[in-house]
Amino acid sequence: MNIPKHVAIILDGNGRWAKKRGMPRNYGHTAGAKNVEPVCQAADELGIKYLTLYAFSTENWNRPSGEVEALMKLLESYLKNCIKTAEKNHMRVRVIGDITRLSDSFQRKIKDLEEASKDHDGLNLTIAINYGSRDEMIRAMRRMAKDCRDGKFSADEIDEARFASYLDTSDLPDPDLLIRTSGEQRLSNYLLWQLAYSEFYFTDVPWPDFHKKELELAIEAYNKRDRRYGALKEEQ
Repeated sequence: MNIPKHVAIILDGNGRWAKKRGMPRNYGHTAGAKNVEPVCQAADELGIKYLTLYAFSTENWNRPSGEVEALMKLLESYLKNCIKTAEKNHMRVRVIGDITRLSDSFQRKIKDLEEASKDHDGLNLTIAINYGSRDEMIRAMRRMAKDCRDGKFSADEIDEARFASYLDTSDLPDPDLLIRTSGEQRLSNYLLWQLAYSEFYFTDVPWPDFHKKELELAIEAYNKRDRRYGALKEEQ
């Protein structure tokens, strides 16, 4: 079986998962956070090299303030504990997105985690926090425009590779496969540039119930795609 090198996942359905059980939305977010480590372990066991998870979008700030506050505390707590998890599983962990809107303590935890795991040679885990692809591209264009004005290169030298080098994902390969859980079939402003040639897989399974078997089903579907022509493979 051909294993995708880089898998990106939109973690969706935590709130609906909790509501179905008569619990508050934050109960679902907690369950979703607990599911990250087993999915990372499953990805590593299957031979996936890069895993990128959409944890908190730039649009998520529009949610009720109580839910946003709880999510921030949950994410900050997860990153603090992730140093031990990363060491145990030899994961390298990075965060993409505009972290300047996060609290100082949150930003320190991100830097501590990235520094502590930078030499690990296992799964490359990237977590998108306060990330939106349009915001990412605007930030990239501003930096690129400044460098162009400063004479580092001319406008004629701007191409896809140069633009990509200014993105948050500049040191990552583009995803081969995008997975979105819980039935929605949209990108929600996630890795719009990077997903240009990725295969998409949508499942009705909510993120807290997305386990190794579901990941295997996604990879099986990926293997039925013809990567040359963007269609299902012809029956042999």
